[in-house]
Amino acid sequence: MARFAPLTPEQWTPEQREVADAIIAGPRGAVGGPFPTWLRCPELAARLQELGEYIRFKRALPVNFVSIAILVTARHWKCQYEWDHHSKTAAKAGLSQRAIGRILANEAPDDLSPEEMAVYEFCRALLRDRTVRDAQFAAAKSALGEEGVVELIGICGFYNMMAMALNVSEVPPASGIRTTFP
Repeated sequence: MARFAPLTPEQWTPEQREVADAIIAGPRGAVGGPFPTWLRCPELAARLQELGEYIRFKRALPVNFVSIAILVTARHWKCQYEWDHHSKTAAKAGLSQRAIGRILANEAPDDLSPEEMAVYEFCRALLRDRTVRDAQFAAAKSALGEEGVVELIGICGFYNMMAMALNVSEVPPASGIRTTFP
C-alpha cells in the first residue's frame, strides 16, 4: 500500500488487534484487501468487518447475483483489487468470460439469464444514475423478491465503500496483474 505504510501485528493497538483477530478467526482468515487501511479506525473496521462477513458469506442471494453486483461496482470505480478478486469468483459462480469481459468493457452482457440481467441492469442504473427506474425495480423484485432487492442495494453500497478504500489506499490486485479499464 503506497499511501498507508503497512502496520505489523506488533504495531497494532489492543483495539486493532481485537478487530484483526476477529477477521483472522472468521471466513476471511487474514487481514487483507481494505482492512489494513480500515484498521486505522478500529471501530469502523469492526463494524465493516461484520457487515462484509454477512454480505460475502451469509447473505441469501446466490453467488452469481452477488458477483454481478460486485463486478458492476468494481468496474464503476475502476477498482483493480476488487476486479481481480471478484472476476475470478464470478467465473467460478458460472458467469461466462464473455459476460465478465462485457462488464469490464462497460457493455451489457448478452448471455445472462433474465434474472441475472435484472441484477446487472439494477446495479448499473443504481451506480450510474443513482436511482433505478420503475421497470428496473420491478424486474429485480420479480427475480429476487423484496428482501433480495434490499440485499442487492446493501451489496452495492458495501462494495462502493470497499472500492473507495482500496483505490485511495492504492491496494494492488492480489495477483499482481493490473486490469486495463476501457
